This record gives sequence, C-alpha cells and structure tokens, in this order.
Amino acid sequence: MIAKLLNWERIKPKGDPFMWAIIAILSFWGLAAVYSSTGALAYAKHGGSAEVFLFQQLAYLLIGGYVMLYIHSIHYKMFMKVAKLVLYVSYILLVLTLFVGSEINDAQRWLTIPFLGITFQTSEVAKVALILFIASELAKRQDDIKDFKKGSLPIMAHICLVCMLIAPNNLSTALVLATTCFVIMFIGRVTIKHISYIIVPALLALLLFGIIVFKTPDKFLKPFGRILTWKHRIENYSKPTKDSDVSYQNDHAKIAIANGGFWGKGPGQSTERNFLPEAYSDFIYAIIIEEYGMIGGVFLLLMYLFFLYRAFRIIIKSPKAFGALVAVGLSFALVMQALINMAVAVNLFPVTGLTLPLVSKGGTSIIITSMAFGMIMSVSRYVEEENSLPDKK
Repeated sequence: MIAKLLNWERIKPKGDPFMWAIIAILSFWGLAAVYSSTGALAYAKHGGSAEVFLFQQLAYLLIGGYVMLYIHSIHYKMFMKVAKLVLYVSYILLVLTLFVGSEINDAQRWLTIPFLGITFQTSEVAKVALILFIASELAKRQDDIKDFKKGSLPIMAHICLVCMLIAPNNLSTALVLATTCFVIMFIGRVTIKHISYIIVPALLALLLFGIIVFKTPDKFLKPFGRILTWKHRIENYSKPTKDSDVSYQNDHAKIAIANGGFWGKGPGQSTERNFLPEAYSDFIYAIIIEEYGMIGGVFLLLMYLFFLYRAFRIIIKSPKAFGALVAVGLSFALVMQALINMAVAVNLFPVTGLTLPLVSKGGTSIIITSMAFGMIMSVSRYVEEENSLPDKK
C-alpha cells in the first residue's frame, strides 16, 4: 500500500503542462507572500519569528501537493462513483457546523476534528462535493435534460439545499457556489428557461431579504450576528466611515496599492503588512501589489484567467460530459473566488472573507483546494491519454 502511494511513476505530473506551471507559480508565489505578510502576526504570537508561518505554509503546500498528485493519478471516472456519497457526507458536515461548529472571527464556519484539534471549513468540502454531484447527474441525465421535472429539477433541489445550509455563516461562498452550479448546468445543456425557474425567484427573494434587513434597526438584528455583519459591510462599502473596521481595512489596502506603483517596492519590502488586518489571507493581493507593483498584480490575475482558459479547452477535447463539467466547474469556482478576493483588495467589492486559492495563508483549506486542483488535472491527464490512443494504433 505504501509502495503504491509513493510510486513516482504513478503520481508524476501528467496532463496540461501550462496548468501545472500555473499551479507551481501560484504555490511558490503564495509561499513568498505569506512569509512577507505575516510579520505583525509573527510578532504578536511568536516574538517576531515569521519563519514559523513560512514552514507551516510550506508543510501544508507539500502535503497539498502530494494530495494533488495522487488524486490526479486516479481516473476521473472514479469521481462519478463517489459523487453522491460525498454530497450526503457534506450535508451531515454542514448541519453539524450550524449547531456545533467552531467560531473564528465571529463566523461559525469550521468543524474541529476531535482529539486532533484540526479545524476545516465544511463549505469547502460541500463546494467540491456539489460540483462533482452536478457533473455526474448532468452526464447521466443527458437524454432527459430538456425535461424540467426529470432532468434539471432534482439537481436544482440539491443546489438550493446546499447553498441554504452554507449561507447563514458564509453568504459569499454560497453565492459563488450557486453561480458556479448554474454555469455548469448551462454548459451541461440545461435550458436558460429552466435555469430561470430557480434563479429569478432566488434573486427576488434575495432582493426582498436585503430590503427588509436595511429597513430593520440594528438592535433587532443583533440576535442574527452574521446578518448584521453583512449589513455593516455593505453600508461601510457604500458610505465608508472613519471609525469602522472595514473602512480601516480598505484604507490600508488602498495605501498598499498606491505604495506599489507600477514596479512595486520589492519582495519583502511591504510596510502596510504591519497595519492591514488579514494581510496574509483576505488582503494578500494588496500586499502583492505593494511588493510587486501593478505589473505583478496583473500577472497574477492573468495566471488565474489563463488557468480557466486551459480548463475550458478540456471541453473541446473531452469525449465524456462528466470530465469536462468537473474540470470547468471546479476551475470556474476557484477562479471566481480569486477574482472576488482581488476585487475586495482593490475596493471593487465589499469585504467577503474569500481567500486567494493557493496564495493566501491556509491549513486544511490548502489541502481541500489541492484536492480540487487534483481532480481538474485528473481530467486533463486522462483526456489527453484517451485522445492519444488512436494515434498509437
């Protein structure tokens, strides 16, 4: 068993070399950025030793890298067999999170593994599980896909349920996941008319919910902590006040970006890392621009977009709907998360709490993200192998 796990011939990188190169660049760049941006955190927790976080991040990246390589060696058809089981497990995890989840930064998004003390964000597991399930069901239901009741309604029911379980503590992730799911359904030949049966009522309900929240005095919203947080974030984004935490974050992110200019101050030369809260996670993009300049920020943006482009190319090559939908769905979710993180850092969006995949400081989140990248690369690997078979004959 151990020999199989360590068999380099089995797990060595195969598939799209451009996608592997982007994953490597993001990982190494993230390692450097985390080391640079954890100065204030290191001083508060370890007396100024940022090397602790450097080696911690490196350890998680190495574990995640191995997980990614091993998963990419498994044929993507195997994911179809376990998709439904993983989704049902994620339901249990999400319900447990609502009732006994660990609270970090005023958000109850994590479960703690007993005896180990390791926390993980259950919405990340649910995100991967739901995308696998949708891809699997769409592949199976292609003959009935134009029939709303038989084809798309059962799938949409799971989308709504999972997003409703995630939303109370992580609205931004729920919205990103819902958007991703409907993109997958559109690519999977579900008609816009059928998709609108869910999207239109959901948007109207969200609009009504927003109107009620903003018309309700804060004192009545205090028992619903996250709702009050959402309200304040949007209010501070639209009408920033000097004494708010959100305005403080946005102001220092702007200063970091302004300090960076076109070429940047150089790796490790950030000054705003000492003032910007969550500089190593939510606002790491601002620190990257400060150190590597606008040219570095644009290059990082293009890395994610190019990865998504290469993933969409798999649709053309893939002989099976399931593989194409998995690759595009997971890639779209990861890149959309990255774009929102960047938009928050440059003050285009209100603060959301979404991190930059493979770049932001993380623990189990890096491993779960690596699993998603591994599944994408599994599709890339075996699609290329399947396409090369006729040439060998």
